[in-house]
Amino acid sequence: MTNTDQDEVDKSSAPLIEHLIELRKRLMWSIGGFFIAFLVCFFFAKQLFNLLVIPFQWAVSWAGLDDQTVELIYTAPQEFFFTQIKLAMFGGLVIAFPLIATQIYKFIAPGLYKNERNAFLPFLIASPILFLMGAALVYFFFTPMVMWFFLAMQQSGGEGEVQISLLPKVSEYLSLIMTLIFSFGLVFQLPVVTTLMARVGMLSSQALADKRKWAIVIAFVVAAVLTPPDPVSQIGLAVPTIILYEVSIWAARWVERKREAERLARERKEAEEAAAEKEAPVTAEAGTT
Repeated sequence: MTNTDQDEVDKSSAPLIEHLIELRKRLMWSIGGFFIAFLVCFFFAKQLFNLLVIPFQWAVSWAGLDDQTVELIYTAPQEFFFTQIKLAMFGGLVIAFPLIATQIYKFIAPGLYKNERNAFLPFLIASPILFLMGAALVYFFFTPMVMWFFLAMQQSGGEGEVQISLLPKVSEYLSLIMTLIFSFGLVFQLPVVTTLMARVGMLSSQALADKRKWAIVIAFVVAAVLTPPDPVSQIGLAVPTIILYEVSIWAARWVERKREAERLARERKEAEEAAAEKEAPVTAEAGTT
């Protein structure tokens, strides 16, 4: 450990009571931000729900049912109210996530070296961006595809057939789209997690490449657990997971190359410093003579 690193550790050390006070401060900011975002989302809960129904409307159009009105129902008096609360909590968490992540970073940053803080910050920025990318993929493509798949099971009725129409409950539709968003959002964190693990030496690109076959199997198993029991959403989650796994291998290799370059540069600098120290006494002796 260098003197600079030791100075950083000494500056970041603090009594336990100061850490607890700092933790309380960060928790208050996080909870306060979430509560404000929750109230805003609850106030606009109906508008937000109508926004989430748009993919359903696209699915109706894809199925050639433009003449049908998109209709959702609730079968218990309190169901739609609790659905709005759930939606407000979901929206509040998404909106407040940057603030919560920032407070977490500010709490742990004093205990990190300067180079560790600089390395951690890009991942803090990339994480919400990747989550939003996964959520956008769900909203604009996979939710309409899933609803189109379910709409295709309807029966129009007629001779020898009973009419069967899809009338989703508001709570079940929200649960479906929330499950998809969370599933895709978490899967899109795969490059961030693997890159961080590779940076600290817990994973290597070769280990990831060697376990590619197992990763493909696990991707389909996880997709079957997290998504509704239809092939569209399961394949739709598994395929991006496999692609992101390949991206993770590439990211791990990039981290390894960068770490190796830093190691060589550090060794070269240490060798130059050692050579300079050896030359210093010789120069001093020559000067005295």
